Amino acid sequence: MIFGLNASLCEQAPHWSEVLRGDLVWRRVIADLCWFSIGVRPGLPPMPTERVQMPERPVFPGLSRRRALASLVATGGGLMGAALAQAAPGPVAAPKAPDGERKAEPNASHPSPADQPGATAHPVIRTQSDALYRPTIHFSPESGFMNDPNGLIHDGSVFHLYYQYDPFAPYAGHVHWGHATSKDLLSWQDQPIALNESPAGEAFTGCTVLDAQNSSGLFKEGQGGLVALYTRATPKKQSQYLAISEDGGQSFHDIAQNPVLDIGSNSFRDPQVIFHEPTRQWVMVVAKSRLHQIAFYASIDLRHWVHLSDFGPSGLYGVDYECPNLIEIPVEGGGSRWVLFISVNPGGPTGGSITQYFVGSFDGSRFTPDDTVIGLTDFAKDAYALQCYQNMPGKQAVSIAWLGNWQYCQELPTQSWRGCMTLPRLMTLRHDSAGWLRLAQAPKGLETLREAPIAFTCQRLAAGASASVPLPQGVALELVLSATVDQMPPNLPLGDKGRTGRFVIVFGNDMGENLTIGFDAFSGQLWIDRADLNGFKQPFFTGQFSTPLNADDRHFDIRLVLDACTLEVFANGGLSVGTALLFSANPLSFLKLEATGAGASIETLGLYRLRKVMPRETAL
Repeated sequence: MIFGLNASLCEQAPHWSEVLRGDLVWRRVIADLCWFSIGVRPGLPPMPTERVQMPERPVFPGLSRRRALASLVATGGGLMGAALAQAAPGPVAAPKAPDGERKAEPNASHPSPADQPGATAHPVIRTQSDALYRPTIHFSPESGFMNDPNGLIHDGSVFHLYYQYDPFAPYAGHVHWGHATSKDLLSWQDQPIALNESPAGEAFTGCTVLDAQNSSGLFKEGQGGLVALYTRATPKKQSQYLAISEDGGQSFHDIAQNPVLDIGSNSFRDPQVIFHEPTRQWVMVVAKSRLHQIAFYASIDLRHWVHLSDFGPSGLYGVDYECPNLIEIPVEGGGSRWVLFISVNPGGPTGGSITQYFVGSFDGSRFTPDDTVIGLTDFAKDAYALQCYQNMPGKQAVSIAWLGNWQYCQELPTQSWRGCMTLPRLMTLRHDSAGWLRLAQAPKGLETLREAPIAFTCQRLAAGASASVPLPQGVALELVLSATVDQMPPNLPLGDKGRTGRFVIVFGNDMGENLTIGFDAFSGQLWIDRADLNGFKQPFFTGQFSTPLNADDRHFDIRLVLDACTLEVFANGGLSVGTALLFSANPLSFLKLEATGAGASIETLGLYRLRKVMPRETAL
């Protein structure tokens, strides 16, 4: 048995041991994939309130997608593919509903219950859970399925958030680019779909750049504009396409010369392009996903690309490398270093999807890491496909990630919509206690959403004591706290002095559901525990996550945001970040602070309501 699954299901994939390094990761990946073949969908059955008729999903001629398990286990080969035909330029049309049955399968390596052979589209049930779990400050789609952010850019006046989007059902497949805009990265306005699936393939992840000088030659003389570079994917091939916008990023149309980069591979995707000032050229990073390599290309016109180098295999392998991002990030105290982000799925150490990063140098053609340390952007399980904003004011490094995991994202208890994004995060590099440069993250601009503080005063907790406060319902909350666990009496063994005791933050309700975030002074670990929430149960929706903080330090600081079904924890000054989906069967109605094994002094305590900024229906 592997993670509670029948090991005989995994005997089809012995060749993976040649690709994957490490027994733990190998077992994680095989367990991930074996779960795809199990048609169990546990969870809390929500109470329907109304029907939402979603448009049926289109089926393009000749576009027969692979079945995930067959592709990943039986063949061990290609996932997706590139264009079957070139798309001529022209205005972007609205997504077309299909005629007849829905026969296509989802685009990602994760089958959906609705995409079995001969399945037909049915009205989606909008449930009570859809409103109960709807975030108020995190972006989520009005309906349909959303995953990776892509095309993140500030165009000089507004921020654009494009995203992988199936408008037809709450499952992955028929990928378009959804679109929203914002003036502050927090208040988002829905926009029409910007880039459609077409007979040439689905519109997978990519980027947008501001071609202000018209280096592409695709705009009118003396003008520039937004250019999208992205992957068109079919079952046989994945290749890189270029599309331009002539209406400020509201819509894009493919150029006739597509694809602009095609190596004949079915696992070649997710381009990100930056302009490298020292060499005065555009640089693309793109994943050779099954080779566990990130390829670097250069261009002077965005249309003709020359291969520069490859990075990898390095770090965590998993099955696929995806969604690379290269960005120069400032170092606290002065200077900057380049950081290469690579998403891995499946096979993350916590199971399923994870994003890793490497700190190093980039000379315009080759990325060289400073060390072999594997950095993870998150110690929990629900932050994937991180993408960085282009053209940020002041050259700030800001990212957004998909708040989800491919192990269970298509089984969540919401029915009319699935998927949400993390808050925007400001990124810096900081030297840790061992001297390594590590990524520090903080929510950007969140203070502007704070309303009047919730009265909660507690400066001291004796061992075994607690303090609590009732919580308002239907709003996002921010907790800012720093505390120091007491040193214990001198009769303890030498190695235990000053290290015993726990400080625990509990969000709970009278039905016995509890979400806990705590610090253990004996081990120096910070943890998140969502296992006692009863709104969603699934074998890979694991409950506990932990990370070490500073060794031999009884002090910890934490900043957390709780928003409906989302939790983001920023600890240790942002060096330790945990992101998790949460599904309680009933609203969490109180906050309690507990000290066990030793007393604790609380230096900082602030609890805030956060103003609702998302125009979505919520429970209250």
